[in-house]
Amino acid sequence: MTNRIVVVSNRVAPVNEGKAAAGGLAVAVLAALRRSGGVWFGWSGEVVAVPDETIRITESGRLSRATLDLSERDYEEYYNRFANATLWPLFHYRVDLVNFDRRTYAGYRRVNADFARKLTGVLRPDDLIWVHDYHLIPLGEELRRLGVRNRIGFFLHTPLPPRELLATLPVHGELMRCFSFFDLVGFQTETDRGHLLDYLVREADARVEEREGGAAVRAFRRTFRVEAHPIGIDTRHVERSAARTENSREVERLQASLGGRRLIIGVDRLDYTKGLPQRFEAFAHLLRAYPRNLNRVSLMQIAPPTRGGVPEYTEIRRTLEELAGHVNGALADFDWVPIRYLNKSFSRRTLFGFLRLAQVGLVTPLRDGMNLVAMEYLAAQRPEDPGVLMLSRFAGATQSLPDALIVNPYDVEGVAKAIQAALTMPLEERRERWRESMHVLRSNSVEVWHRRFVTRLSEA
Repeated sequence: MTNRIVVVSNRVAPVNEGKAAAGGLAVAVLAALRRSGGVWFGWSGEVVAVPDETIRITESGRLSRATLDLSERDYEEYYNRFANATLWPLFHYRVDLVNFDRRTYAGYRRVNADFARKLTGVLRPDDLIWVHDYHLIPLGEELRRLGVRNRIGFFLHTPLPPRELLATLPVHGELMRCFSFFDLVGFQTETDRGHLLDYLVREADARVEEREGGAAVRAFRRTFRVEAHPIGIDTRHVERSAARTENSREVERLQASLGGRRLIIGVDRLDYTKGLPQRFEAFAHLLRAYPRNLNRVSLMQIAPPTRGGVPEYTEIRRTLEELAGHVNGALADFDWVPIRYLNKSFSRRTLFGFLRLAQVGLVTPLRDGMNLVAMEYLAAQRPEDPGVLMLSRFAGATQSLPDALIVNPYDVEGVAKAIQAALTMPLEERRERWRESMHVLRSNSVEVWHRRFVTRLSEA
């Protein structure tokens, strides 16, 4: 691979990134770029009164970080409002939560144009440009307007909803047209890929030719490829880190506090898409329907806060605090609390140790592009005595990990029954499910995902 890779995302994570609040995009991109080298371009995370026109560049080994600041207006209109109060709920099928405003859409387009203008200052003619996620869908068009002829790829980390839901967005035609300015558009699953193709055929009279590995699309007088490239994790790193952390002070403290009880764990950003209220209700139903678990099983839910500027996130936090308090008040004993609800971050190293300790990994989002925590839970397990992954059928990871216990997060009683099945599953069945899943994770690591996408982009 001779071309330099320039990754563009909304946020550039610190090279030392290690907090649970970091999303799958940041974790995956950092893991891949550490190996391949290249430039990572995006927002610094700083909001200032008047942003500097100068791009700040820092070097760390083979990785260069090129960052810019946002103004308060840009942060509010582009990030809080259009990206996270319009596109995020829409792309997660929550049309009821979509808050559309043409002013904030104008801010979204303005920031994308500003990203494009500043990015041109660091580009070389033979760079491969790889744009990530829903914040930057118009970036390809803005770069083309500035005369950039480099190959440009795009990868959507969230789901893409079907045409009927996309069409509820008043500017859906303009936004979907933006995909045509990329040479390669990648999705987590075949379902998401199919939703874009269906939209383009029905709404834009596109011609689609299925080829090996994906589809060639002719729409809006442009030709581009649309493919599924499911993301992976740095599997070996998680395996090694979890084994090393097994005897750390934090893990030993957690184990001592359990007093021999079994642990069910959930690790999610605090978000209404993660199905956390339904998860708490399912756990409470487990304790009532299978009372032998009383004082024998604990659920530890780690949910670092995020997007505090969006009202729905304040509401979900209040809901979870009330639910946890209600369940604990009704079912706790003097020496046992059913739900340990932690609204804070831990280092990834510590999290891997916690995941290794848990007999059940509860990953039950209402909708998720992929969900890397599901993969990390599996990779963190002890091979001789692995736990059981419970996975929502609405997470993209389900298509890669069929040997997990697949559940419907809306079915509270069904999830409780599945938790009981996980807690009582025989050792040999647990080992077999784990071995099959680990074969998938090792053969589709984040490095493989990165290399495969970049290779396809270079061929575009």
